[in-house]
Amino acid sequence: MPKNAIDLLKEDHAHVRRLLEQLADTTSRAAKTRADLLEKIARELGAHTRIEEEIFYPAYREAGGSEHNQMFFEATEEHRAVDSLVLPDLQKTDVQSDSFSGRCKVLKELVLHHVEEEEQELFPQARKSMDRELLLELGERMAERKKELMKQL
Repeated sequence: MPKNAIDLLKEDHAHVRRLLEQLADTTSRAAKTRADLLEKIARELGAHTRIEEEIFYPAYREAGGSEHNQMFFEATEEHRAVDSLVLPDLQKTDVQSDSFSGRCKVLKELVLHHVEEEEQELFPQARKSMDRELLLELGERMAERKKELMKQL
């Protein structure tokens, strides 16, 4: 059965949350595990960010007009902070260093803050301004696009 856009995004959130928790629980001796988890997190966040920015956010903004502008721009900036600054910096950090643990914590906090805002504020607004049909159609498009992206990333 097709998922609506919000359910699909919430599943992504739960999956990334689990990966971030696994990464946070590692020690500097778990170099291979850390590297593998970081690669998975980067792929998941990359695909998730793209489907939100290409499909979900524009539809959300259109459905809510100027009322949704602030949340739209804030969410987009949070993506930029993770994608352009925190994640690339973490990927360049030695997985066995003390810096790696600190940078993982920062990534986890940023992502979890973003997820909480989406789930507590943005998604309820989206449910009010988008009908069931639109959310299902967006969910199908997003699932298809995510499949493509996961092959590329």
